[in-house]
Amino acid sequence: MYNSIGVIELKNVPKGIEAADDALKSAGIEMVSSHPSCPGKYEIILTGSISNVTAAVNHVNQKFDGYVIDSAIMGRIDPQVISALFGTGVGTKSGSLGVLETYSAATIIKAADIAVKTAKVEIFDLRVARGLGGKGVVMLTGEVGDVTAAIEAGADYAKGLGQLSATSVIASPHQGIWEQL
Repeated sequence: MYNSIGVIELKNVPKGIEAADDALKSAGIEMVSSHPSCPGKYEIILTGSISNVTAAVNHVNQKFDGYVIDSAIMGRIDPQVISALFGTGVGTKSGSLGVLETYSAATIIKAADIAVKTAKVEIFDLRVARGLGGKGVVMLTGEVGDVTAAIEAGADYAKGLGQLSATSVIASPHQGIWEQL
């Protein structure tokens, strides 16, 4: 389905729409989604070959430099991330729970991909920008050691970009927590 994706987050809607148009015109890519997000940001997700996605993201980053908040390019993205991104994944309400929060949508998507490739975990939930003030959150489940390793790997990536907000690993969440998630 989506082998490579690019995510670009811009500071405002008008420049976001213009950047989405430029991205589509700059390389042989397809639009996965393009929409306003909280708080007044604009999020673009592109797909295509890794070279075309890279060319489109680089073009937007260069042309809209003062408006780009964050961007990420991911080749061979884990199918679990795509399912979670579109709300089609079904997370397991058992085991340990790890939560990773970032300040941007692009960072959380790539951090989630890194996390699931690091250890044997499942994405329980992935929330991007909407209703989060522009932040991103991924929740992972699995054995406590795997969840810890996955959260640390995703957090290291986000921290390196200055985009890490917070993390948490709960070895055995109370049933009341599972019921609320």
